[in-house]
Amino acid sequence: MTLYDVPAPAKLNLFLHVVGRRADGYHLLQTVFRFIDLCDTLHFEARADGVISRASELPGVSEADDLTLRAAHALRRATGTRQGAQIALEKRIPQGGGLGGGSSDAATVLIALNKLWGTGLTRRELMALALPLGADVPVFVFGQSAFAEGVGEDLTAVTLPERAYLVAQPDTSVPTVGIFSAPDLTRDSSYITIADFLASPNFSFGKNDLEPVVHRLYPEVLRATRWLSEQGIPVRMSGSGACLFAEFSELSEAVLAKAEISATMRGAVKTNSTTHPGFRLVQACTGLTEHPLRNWIAR
Repeated sequence: MTLYDVPAPAKLNLFLHVVGRRADGYHLLQTVFRFIDLCDTLHFEARADGVISRASELPGVSEADDLTLRAAHALRRATGTRQGAQIALEKRIPQGGGLGGGSSDAATVLIALNKLWGTGLTRRELMALALPLGADVPVFVFGQSAFAEGVGEDLTAVTLPERAYLVAQPDTSVPTVGIFSAPDLTRDSSYITIADFLASPNFSFGKNDLEPVVHRLYPEVLRATRWLSEQGIPVRMSGSGACLFAEFSELSEAVLAKAEISATMRGAVKTNSTTHPGFRLVQACTGLTEHPLRNWIAR
């Protein structure tokens, strides 16, 4: 049995506040997650020999660190199944971008193999397997836009207005660990409530507490932020960066902004101008109301 073209969507942190730090070093957060239609794609082929393997290497990621393989092994250990699988991954979500690509891939593996292997775990059971894989993995299993607290695992569904987004990755990647360990990271933002956010559930609410640290350590992100603002496109960083996003009421507006940025950059190349930053990704995206695989879990 096989499952082809299984999506793993990216996420945005509409805001991200660091409100404390636990004794074990984990940071306490408040954020709102929203899925967007920028997706990795996975393919699964069941194996009767019990082997779990990946179809190809992921550059810079060893098998021991590959979240897709770790998720598959976690599900097999939890259920006792003897089945295996070959997993193929097509990456579109940039690594080191703050869009949760690796976490989303892991969640899609849990959901898809639960279906492929017929292991029948509930959403709550899959979320319990997801958390040890990474703080962002549970929200992808949760499957809805969510107000998140704790280390990111305490989730409450929220209804968000329809929005489109421009997502831009400056010419750099940002490792999450280095940002959270920075001594100058703000760790005492005031707690807010869901009601505070829902009174203004859009781009104008809150801030991303990680931005100042990323701006200091990765000047490419600061340069891109300032340049986009000068083009009339105010942006916020998602997660620990490096990706930036702007919010629009309509997808057509995000598409137009992408076209204008692309035209400006092409003109700069023709004139050998170095006044604009480089970008690895500029993408117009639609905000999703729920995860594409939400209905793959029975309850």
